[in-house]
Amino acid sequence: MREKPWFAAVYMFVVTAFFSSIVIGFSRLTEKRVGANTTLAFEKAVLSVLPGMSDADVRGPELHRRFVEAVSLPDDSSGGAYVLRNNGRVVAFALPISGQGFWAPVKGVIGVAADRETITGVYFYEQNETPGLGAQITTDEFRNQFEGKVLSTNGKAFNIKRSGTALGDSDVHAVTGATQTSMRLEKIINTAVQDWRAKPAQPQGSEK
Repeated sequence: MREKPWFAAVYMFVVTAFFSSIVIGFSRLTEKRVGANTTLAFEKAVLSVLPGMSDADVRGPELHRRFVEAVSLPDDSSGGAYVLRNNGRVVAFALPISGQGFWAPVKGVIGVAADRETITGVYFYEQNETPGLGAQITTDEFRNQFEGKVLSTNGKAFNIKRSGTALGDSDVHAVTGATQTSMRLEKIINTAVQDWRAKPAQPQGSEK
């Protein structure tokens, strides 16, 4: 049988099919878990940028429960952002942001107060930037700069400036040594804010 010319081709086909079926089967078994982890990562990002909702010790089902109970899904009145309300009044928005980083897509959420201008926080839940450089956008040191900053209504909404330069109300310092990541992140934020502001929002209450 081994002397027949078609044996090698058939043998390779059978072996390839066998191992491919194992890989496909494993992928299907883990698909739901991967999807659930991705959902939780996003929900954590949303809670992290909303006032009073961040808690590092909350995980898994408890994190999901908190998200479902506290956060309203995007609708016409929010311009597509997630919303935190208190007694029916808007406290803050959580605006998903995404775009191409230096190496790979960057996904995150930026929190904005009910005035639609004051930033309450920023969180990145997916990125593959250079470790020790661009990846530092996920550190508290970088993210904490955003709290209390203002999205400008004149020109660009936000600026990420070179380290050491003077900052205004709508500026933060870039990650040192990660110019490309910082530039792309600035574009991601401004594009998301511009698109959000372009959507007509219905009248709504605000936190006093």
